[in-house]
Amino acid sequence: MTFLGIDLGTSEVKAALVDTDGQLLAAVSEPLTLSHPQPGWSEQEPREWWRAADRAVRGLMLSGHSLKEVSAIGVAGQMHGAVVLDADQRVLRPAILWNDGRSARQCIELESEIPALRSITGNLAMPGFTAPKLRWLRRHEPALFQSIRHVLLPKDWLVLQLCGALSTDLSDASGTLWLEVGARRWSPAMLAACGLTVDHMPELHEGTDAVGYLKPEVARQWGIEGSCVVAAGAGDNAATAVGLGLTEPGDGFVSLGTSGVAFLVTRGFQPNPDQAVHAFCHAVPERWHQMSVMLAAARSLQWGAQTLGYAAVQAMMEAVERVTPNAAAGAPIFLPYLSGERTPHNNPAASAVFFGLRATHDRDVLAYAVAEGVAFAMADCLACIDAAQVAPQGLGVVGGAARSTSLRQLIASSSGISLHPLAHAQHAAAAGAASLARAALTGHLAPGPIRGDEQESLPTRPRSDWTDLLAPRLERFRALYAALRSTFSL
Repeated sequence: MTFLGIDLGTSEVKAALVDTDGQLLAAVSEPLTLSHPQPGWSEQEPREWWRAADRAVRGLMLSGHSLKEVSAIGVAGQMHGAVVLDADQRVLRPAILWNDGRSARQCIELESEIPALRSITGNLAMPGFTAPKLRWLRRHEPALFQSIRHVLLPKDWLVLQLCGALSTDLSDASGTLWLEVGARRWSPAMLAACGLTVDHMPELHEGTDAVGYLKPEVARQWGIEGSCVVAAGAGDNAATAVGLGLTEPGDGFVSLGTSGVAFLVTRGFQPNPDQAVHAFCHAVPERWHQMSVMLAAARSLQWGAQTLGYAAVQAMMEAVERVTPNAAAGAPIFLPYLSGERTPHNNPAASAVFFGLRATHDRDVLAYAVAEGVAFAMADCLACIDAAQVAPQGLGVVGGAARSTSLRQLIASSSGISLHPLAHAQHAAAAGAASLARAALTGHLAPGPIRGDEQESLPTRPRSDWTDLLAPRLERFRALYAALRSTFSL
């Protein structure tokens, strides 16, 4: 018996095959493209998600792994995106994604019209959420809006293709602004504010619930024999936590992917919307989590490497390691707001800035400033969650950018929180989806975190010399945003 996890990311789809003991057997990824029809907009075509998912799963077979014993499938995915369907379940337009900033005005309207919004949802109204996107469609694409009969989140559209279920899980639904997060149910008031009803919404489930069985035609394509359960799945960050074995209060991680995330499991619903912290349901029953998000973590590093002429991000980060403490102390300040910012500013108009440039600054110092800016934005995210609950060993760290020792040191020393790199983190969301699939079939998650041949690295702890160097620069970083805030515009 094996379990298949599919992770629908922003830049790629991953498929992971996991056995009953939580051992990662194989993983394959397929790239995705983004569309930016206008500045601040971000869209994808759902049909491309399915094509990429199909290629990824077939890639497992091409790598020599039989799927005939797959007994359950789970899907994780990028959160907040709006997939709108007509009465025949046809996609009406490209999906509007989590990093799309067009609905800022609709957020203001929602906060004004629903004074209880923050207490209902546990969150601020932000353009990244799904609800303001639907208000934007109602205003700017009214004919299309009238044709909408179903609204799905990205990973739930893949679930629809797998088993025909119109479903979602509570972790993903928490990011819509339509959920009463504390009560774990849809909010009629929030839906009505967007011209919708509960009938437009998918059925709510815990991430460990079974929602259907794999369609026979898909099973044949993938060589799966026998009955195969499909689980409700989870939003990407909750699925990552499950894949890493982080389901108890005080557990958490920092994710350094396209966006940067600080995630902390809590026993109860603990909203903190005034600091732009998300309070969401976890993917497992009777658990919630706090989550703060910066929008451009690895993306800032990729931009910096390309703009400054490095061959790759790794080459840029190697240059960062060469920068001396003295040079770092005199480096420019970089605000990494290439896509606006969520925590702590909730400002889609925020822009990236180099401040304090001198003729003596070379590109290595600028590279250092970019990495430091990402670290400072993550320090802001960590300062906004309830750090008193963090387990004594600190937080795990995952994501492609987490491979950089220098970036981990900058984050640890500026936030005061130890970070311990976790093995197989790049596959954790897909593995978490597979673990939820296991629970949907057997009633139990995989025993512990995903396992394989890769070993975890030693923890990165705050260093007093770097803490002393970074503390005044972090103050300047925060003051710079405050000074420029009124000048930003979309």
